[in-house]
Amino acid sequence: MPMVSKIGRKSWKVRFFFGWIYILLTLGAVTMVYPFLLMISGSTKSAVDIKYFDAVPHFLVDELWLYHKHMEGLFNEEIDQLNYAYGEDLTVFEKTIPPIKINPAIVTEMETFFKDHYYSPFTYGNGYLETPISKTMPNNLRAFKEFLQKKYGDDINTVNEILGTEYLSWNSVFIGVKHFIVRRDKTFETVFNKNLNEFKGTLPLGTRYYYSPEGFYKKAYLMVVYGKDITDYNKSHGTDYPDYNSIHLSRRYPENKGLKEQQDWEEFVRNTIGLQYLQVDNSALPAYREYLKAKQLTIQNLNKNYNTNYRSFAEIPLMENNISQCMAGSDWSLFIEGWKPPDDNKIYKAPIKALEITCADFSFQDFLTIKYRSIEAVNTKLSTDYKSFADVLLPQKHLHYTYFQKHKNNIRWEFITRNYITVADYMLFHGRGILNTVIYCSLAILAALIVNPLAAYAMSRYQLPSSYKILLFLLCTMAFPPMITAIPSFLMLRHFNLLNTFYALVLPGLANGYAIFLLKGFFDSQPRELYESAQIDGASEWVIFWQITMSLSKPILAVIALHAFTMAYSDFMFAFIVCQDSEMWTMMVWLYQLQQKSGQAVTYASLIIAAIPTLIIFLFCQNIIMRGIVVPSEK
Repeated sequence: MPMVSKIGRKSWKVRFFFGWIYILLTLGAVTMVYPFLLMISGSTKSAVDIKYFDAVPHFLVDELWLYHKHMEGLFNEEIDQLNYAYGEDLTVFEKTIPPIKINPAIVTEMETFFKDHYYSPFTYGNGYLETPISKTMPNNLRAFKEFLQKKYGDDINTVNEILGTEYLSWNSVFIGVKHFIVRRDKTFETVFNKNLNEFKGTLPLGTRYYYSPEGFYKKAYLMVVYGKDITDYNKSHGTDYPDYNSIHLSRRYPENKGLKEQQDWEEFVRNTIGLQYLQVDNSALPAYREYLKAKQLTIQNLNKNYNTNYRSFAEIPLMENNISQCMAGSDWSLFIEGWKPPDDNKIYKAPIKALEITCADFSFQDFLTIKYRSIEAVNTKLSTDYKSFADVLLPQKHLHYTYFQKHKNNIRWEFITRNYITVADYMLFHGRGILNTVIYCSLAILAALIVNPLAAYAMSRYQLPSSYKILLFLLCTMAFPPMITAIPSFLMLRHFNLLNTFYALVLPGLANGYAIFLLKGFFDSQPRELYESAQIDGASEWVIFWQITMSLSKPILAVIALHAFTMAYSDFMFAFIVCQDSEMWTMMVWLYQLQQKSGQAVTYASLIIAAIPTLIIFLFCQNIIMRGIVVPSEK
């Protein structure tokens, strides 16, 4: 019988009351759903937008935000790399602005230029290889792993032996992106770098960013030394540049510039820019041989240290590839910087006029000069407004935005899925977490459906004098948090040598006071006539228990099974305490390990993935669960 009759429901007071109930229920639902939406939204984010809490990520509906995220991924979450490539002075990726209008003609010229000109992979970077802030697995890093697996097989130990690496698993493979335009980041021809460079050569031009010595000169040297205000620079140099964009880096020693600008150029070339961007002409050869003679003393020492077989210092040529490997590379670097013997005041160094900066920017200027002969012709043909060829730099921003426009759907999908892919890759190919969890949950459910019903049946079927005390004792166990019993359980399991086994996971929770209490109440509500009829028909106690009691108790057994699954599946602390061997870690322990070394968005993704099994179980079992709630009240 309903609490409110049909006639009573027609009253405006009752309707007003019902309306408030529905409003409160709706608000309650929103307070549960909205945080979940925030977590789903957060699982698709990266460093540039993780600080914003919104139910719908900006990049799904706003193309500018997607561009921000693409720039962040393209430059591997390092804003300085964008500044070096574009010659800009930004502090965060949120301030990146796409070109107002793409110039397809200049982009085509750049693509044509790189078809005919090869540059070492050490002179450019590739996007989506590393995420030092988000700590996730971008698509090109995943592709690099597939590249290695296809080339060397799936055995990580074999790969380590070939590459000279020490990766524990495929999940731990990473690329520490170096900034080879900086002198401190040396170029080494290792097996790993050779494979990485081979892989980088297969990636599209639109995912590359070429280091610009001019942008690096302004951002990492001039602005650091003289500040970002061009007024301070002009005051110290006696110049009148309107801004830093008007300053151009000379290829060679700027003899027609002021003394201060010459000193800046020499300091930058000798100590700051990477060696692969420097070329030394043959006029420095006598000074180089004299330097080696002073440093190595004898040709025998040099041959021993360099692993060469020169007969005299007169046979030694200049270094060609500028690879910083072994002592030869170290000596070459000192020759560029300047070396002073400990017992001599003479400084041995490369003549400043023999040094020249080489890079893709300057080669592109030469390419356009040869093709169009004058800057006026360039402006006419390419719809540009350069004042001189010195203003021409690689139009990387236009190239990258063109690539972005063509692939923005794929880029959006990459950001939606990559954190989930990171979690899935970690769980599927890192340890036995999923298998251990399946076994643990299965054993926990099986134990809960055997031990607890037997205990509850005994107290319900037989009116023992101490049943009330036993039940009270079982209920008292619910008053203590599980962590209170963790240490005693650990000590007991260690005493019986059961640590790092499934026994350690299942035995401490074999009987559950709450489950026994529920089952006893359910069994008590069953008609006694059924038991009496079964006894008259000659049924044994086991038949009565199994075919009558258990058959009629499926709804409450489903509740017990779900509770056992939830407790076992979500068990982290106790599982970590009693199973410290990584081979016995469950899914929750592995996810915790992942969260410790991952970013916030990956943590959100891991929590959502962890919630999926419980959600699926609830959706498929909700009718049985509701019957478990309703049936006892009907009885």
